[in-house]
Amino acid sequence: MHAIDFQKNFFELFGLPERYRLDRADLSQRYRALQNEVHPDKFSHRPESERRLSMQWATQVNEAYQTLGDPVRRGRYLLLQRGVDTQEETNTAMPPDFLMQQMEWREAIEEAVQARDAAALTDMETRLQHEMHELEARLAVKIDEEGDYPAAAGDVRKLRFMEKLAEQIASAFDGLDG
Repeated sequence: MHAIDFQKNFFELFGLPERYRLDRADLSQRYRALQNEVHPDKFSHRPESERRLSMQWATQVNEAYQTLGDPVRRGRYLLLQRGVDTQEETNTAMPPDFLMQQMEWREAIEEAVQARDAAALTDMETRLQHEMHELEARLAVKIDEEGDYPAAAGDVRKLRFMEKLAEQIASAFDGLDG
């Protein structure tokens, strides 16, 4: 067994290029291989120090996998690696058309909930997923090809807004079921 180097970034840990675009199946395969190598159960018969270290390795591998597997977290992480803070907590400025769209989404969700219209929610969920995928594709171009990190930070913030909308839609579905 070779040790996990805690100095490696998450991409290096998985042996992946530092890019926004990644193959999720490849990431999962590499994750399983690393987890198999460092899983604490494999160290149950080893000295306490090795058991503790395996727990730290497993935690590092899990954190890296969760970060790289999530589009918003991966974008945020890549930008931080390049010295760019997405300022999601402090910079809430968004283009007016994007904000209007957000308000329209929220109103449409509320109307669908009031009408108990699951079909409308399903349609919104499908459209939102499509828009999120388009934004992720633009984010990949800005990070991987253009190196336009300030614009990419704005897109990460937009994607986070859209994630919140997706959570709102999921919650609305739960409300219809209850």
